[in-house]
Amino acid sequence: MESSARREEAAPLTPREIFERLDRFVIGQDAAKRAVAIAAHNHLKRIQARRMRRQSLIKKSNILLIGPTGSGKTHIARNLADILQVPFTTVDATEYTEAGYYGKDVEVMVSDLLFKANHSVEDTQRGIIFIDEVDKIARRTQGARNGAGSRDIGGEGVQQSLLKLLEGREVHVPMNVTQAWNKSDFVQVDTRDILFICAGTFSDLHDFGDEGGRAMGFGSDALTAKRKEKRISTKQLVDFGMMAEFLGRMPVLVQLERLGESDLLRVLTEPPDAITREFKELLSLDEIELEFPESGLREVVRYSMSRGLGARGLRSILEHVMSDIMFEAPERRHRQVTVDAEFVKARLASLDDVELNA
Repeated sequence: MESSARREEAAPLTPREIFERLDRFVIGQDAAKRAVAIAAHNHLKRIQARRMRRQSLIKKSNILLIGPTGSGKTHIARNLADILQVPFTTVDATEYTEAGYYGKDVEVMVSDLLFKANHSVEDTQRGIIFIDEVDKIARRTQGARNGAGSRDIGGEGVQQSLLKLLEGREVHVPMNVTQAWNKSDFVQVDTRDILFICAGTFSDLHDFGDEGGRAMGFGSDALTAKRKEKRISTKQLVDFGMMAEFLGRMPVLVQLERLGESDLLRVLTEPPDAITREFKELLSLDEIELEFPESGLREVVRYSMSRGLGARGLRSILEHVMSDIMFEAPERRHRQVTVDAEFVKARLASLDDVELNA
């Protein structure tokens, strides 16, 4: 943490440096990585200006990630935190309620970050909070847009409670996450320099490529490509049920595309933490040489795509494919194992979708 602080005071990472580091671990989504890199760079400059006690016009660069399941939203946020060397926590928006109702108050997410920062308030105040499933806290009532409708503690109320955190305020958060209701042990945290990254599928808006069914006939490829280029507007998000005030505090809107077959194949093999590398290392400890021909990996990718699981489903699928090998590995030393297309097909034939979605 100290070395990171010294680096920030010297010169923040440039957008290109952040992009290149993200590019090692995050496959595809170049436009999203560029947007996140710029926002992160501005965030570092804002922190640097505040530490030098300079007046600055730089506003918070909170990010809203929109994309289908398995497109890399959480993966981008987690790797960004590693690159910036700051505390990071992931929370689910659906766990929180409006203040005064049974459930978690939004301040508890800052408490989660405080715990990840080993209770260092200084480190907490420059960390990243990733709020997943924000599309699930969209306004659910059909009342007036000014909030005059019936109470909605699981939707608009949570958005309203988040406003002060997103904008940046000094809040009192519980020291112990598991004892959020004990009001005697609090610490004050300034959220002005905490970067909030919100994410959601917004499936009704994102699946615009499927509007009107699949395009057929002459020019269908061009029509499909045109649909895929369509961007989600702020008005669409407001109509979906997101508060304009909430969106106003998320100035960076990043839209991720559905990963194609070639991208998912790269996810399995290229990143330093790729799951195929993990399996090879695990089996090498049992003196087994493991090979993953492209034909076998393509079967894994096609299975994931056919069920709309994206990159997130790759690990679950491969874990199932490799289960017998991993079970017998200690008894099959000094052997070579090849996971080819026939091997994968035979094991996927018995795979139940419930196992992957659980």
